[in-house]
Amino acid sequence: MDFTLKIYRQLLVALQNKDYFFFTFEDYCLGKAEGNFVILRHDVDLRARHSLATAKIEAALGIRASYYFRVVPQSNQPDIIQAIAALGHEIGYHYEDMSLFNGDADKALAHFQQQLAHFRKFYPVQTICMHGSPTSKYDNKDLWKTNNYRDYGIIGEPYFDVDFNKVFYLTDTGRSWDGERYSVRDKVKNKFEIHFKTTNDLIKGIEMDVLPFNVMITTHPQRWTDVLVECLQELFLQRIKNVVKLLIVK
Repeated sequence: MDFTLKIYRQLLVALQNKDYFFFTFEDYCLGKAEGNFVILRHDVDLRARHSLATAKIEAALGIRASYYFRVVPQSNQPDIIQAIAALGHEIGYHYEDMSLFNGDADKALAHFQQQLAHFRKFYPVQTICMHGSPTSKYDNKDLWKTNNYRDYGIIGEPYFDVDFNKVFYLTDTGRSWDGERYSVRDKVKNKFEIHFKTTNDLIKGIEMDVLPFNVMITTHPQRWTDVLVECLQELFLQRIKNVVKLLIVK
């Protein structure tokens, strides 16, 4: 079965064996990413404890990653956030303020500032990443149509500050690596014509030197577990979500 912690570790090791260096998104924004690199990003939407499991695997391999937390209780769990930060990983804000306040930019901005201060209790947050909020008609990135996140000490937002024609984007949205058709907002425009479906496909592509030199990998740790019941639950629920998201996209 795909999306187990065992397979996740195999993916990281495959990248290391091909001499890819891992960087946080913060590192990338500060110009520290060089050579063959992977920007490793995690959007912690639900089941925050799963993110601690991936964080421990990464730390054991000498890898630092970026973890973006939402304000909802399933994600915003201080003990988990503190533990991940203590392992040396970056903490960021997975903001969804426009969808929370029905497009009211003033209320959304006030809430953004409040929550940013909250997450800065655990880590000196310098980067943010929008939550897709697929069932909302409001795009959270629209908060920056009338505001500038750099005014709040933020140096990067992936959907604004990465040239995805130079950095190949991979995400497990839809519980597959080719789930773009199910994505409402977690997708980018790029020149690459490279596709993988399963994590084993991705590992084979790495071993065959198919992967570009510069990559951003985004995962949702809720999907990754060695507990069979949780694997099956996530598989079943994701299939339902994919149908709903496909209808929204159409």
